Amino acid sequence: MKTQRNKLLVTSTIFTFYCMLLVIFRVQMTNSYFYLFLIWNLFLAYIPFGISTLLSQNKRLQNSNYKFWSLFIIWLLFLPNAPYIITDLFHLNRGKAMPVWYDLLVISSFAINGFFLFFISINDIHLIIKEKFSNSKAWIVSVSTFFLCGFGIYLGRFLRWNSWDIIQKPFQLVNDIVERVLYPMQHLKTWGVTIGFGLFFTLSFLVFKVLTFQVKESYKIDNDK
Repeated sequence: MKTQRNKLLVTSTIFTFYCMLLVIFRVQMTNSYFYLFLIWNLFLAYIPFGISTLLSQNKRLQNSNYKFWSLFIIWLLFLPNAPYIITDLFHLNRGKAMPVWYDLLVISSFAINGFFLFFISINDIHLIIKEKFSNSKAWIVSVSTFFLCGFGIYLGRFLRWNSWDIIQKPFQLVNDIVERVLYPMQHLKTWGVTIGFGLFFTLSFLVFKVLTFQVKESYKIDNDK
């Protein structure tokens, strides 16, 4: 288990280093620091990954309901930051200093890295919930989380809320959320984004589970030979 986790950490570190090189090269070529925000967004994506890694590697935390659910809530609050990076494609046409293909490469690299961290983190929690409760409850939690992430992406991209605003501006944030829950027909974009991304994440996670299952089966076959 730890060996597999170490491989994931090494892979993610290499990928992150590559992403940072792309941004640094862009800064050198354009003297523009605009895309440095991608590094911050990727850092935020590492927070839920770090929490799920801690939980998956520590049975004591898993067995303590208070500690587990406390960390789960923090994990859930920061989780939308991981897939959120894909919406940074909105910035693709900012400026003409670099070719569009290069900026597409930069943002896509960060977004894919974010998705990598996102699905690994979701899978960690999925497996823990499955072990603590049942497979059906694990899927209920995972799918619900995907739609909550879709809602979180809407709050971040269109209303410009951040994860830490739950502490800094809790009443304003809750007011925006409640308004959209009570009057859904007046906020169709909210639910379009939420449902669209929620389904996208769910289907992508199904593909992720199928691929990881095939890799495990191939590994078993190779070891049996």
